[in-house]
Amino acid sequence: MTSSISARVLDAATQLGEGAEEVDLKNFTHVELRQLLKEALDEPGFRGDQLFKWLYEKRAETFDQMTNLSKDLRAKLDGAARISPLEFEGAHESGDGTTKLTFKCDGGAVVETVYIPAGERNTLCISSQVGCALGCTFCYTAKMGLKRNLTTAEIVDQVVQARRKMTDANGRIGNIVFMGMGEPLHNVDNVIRAIDILLDGDGLNFSRRKVTVSTSGMVPAIHRLGEETNVQLAISLNATTDETRSQIMPINDRWGLDELMDALRDYPLTNRERITFEYVLIKGVNDTLDDARRIVELTEDIPSKINLIPFNPHPRTPFETPSEETMAAFQQVLVEHNVAVFRRRTRGRDEMAACGQLGKPGDKEPPHVRRKLDKFRNDSVVNA
Repeated sequence: MTSSISARVLDAATQLGEGAEEVDLKNFTHVELRQLLKEALDEPGFRGDQLFKWLYEKRAETFDQMTNLSKDLRAKLDGAARISPLEFEGAHESGDGTTKLTFKCDGGAVVETVYIPAGERNTLCISSQVGCALGCTFCYTAKMGLKRNLTTAEIVDQVVQARRKMTDANGRIGNIVFMGMGEPLHNVDNVIRAIDILLDGDGLNFSRRKVTVSTSGMVPAIHRLGEETNVQLAISLNATTDETRSQIMPINDRWGLDELMDALRDYPLTNRERITFEYVLIKGVNDTLDDARRIVELTEDIPSKINLIPFNPHPRTPFETPSEETMAAFQQVLVEHNVAVFRRRTRGRDEMAACGQLGKPGDKEPPHVRRKLDKFRNDSVVNA
């Protein structure tokens, strides 16, 4: 990030200096926090460094805990700034140890975060939006529609609070995946800023190889992610023809498979890095051996690996999970073509914490989702 001062930092500096309203400090990267304290309170850069470490390395919950800041500075911050935007609501542990954490945001919306234990490779699946606008018909979150984007602070605070609540008893969180509620690249500004904080050595201090952003295929934002970050990329593929993909993922009407694959060929990768293709197997939709063969063709010139994910059922869905025999045969085709393929073990399904199960939709889906689902139901009756 450049050292120039952005308009958003200048606006926040005015608010902080005047004490007009609370400024959320976790909305700012390390560089921005230094600038903010300088512009608003005429504090030297090292004060911003100290404050940043208190927010993330030491996970302070109050300004009083920041003992190497002067009482005067703490009083000024306490009157015009705040630390943690999320209110912890509860933890829901499934039989396999996967735990869904729920947090209340400003305005009362609830966001869900999933902790997945795996020995030394514990993973935290974080959300980027309340709901989602993209309308993938197999996804429970899509039935909410988009309520709003999460702020940078609301994204990173999921990690801060999960570390505070889960690490002591369960071991450290080693991996971060943007695979929770929402489409991360639909909220790309806040996601990129959150990534900066995740990777900062004085911040949350994750390795770039341990942070993965998953997208349904927002091509312009994929280019931007590659230009402005160096984290790992996952693509929610889920179909091998434009016709089928558009039926279950409306984003394909805007950026089809050819355009998506061209963007992935251009995505910057270092030696031995690969793009992950997530493929949710849905009975009678995308689970044929021909689909498996087309995956081979689509990805043959892209360094990649394939994660096969059995469809996870949820209320009011017309979709079903393929049989074990179907999924095994599908995987075998990829193995025979020397494709790096992995079967994603279903985790947290009994607590609605598995892939595609997050969120709290109302009684009716948004119109754009309902139209797609009705068409699928009608086509299924005709073809029965």
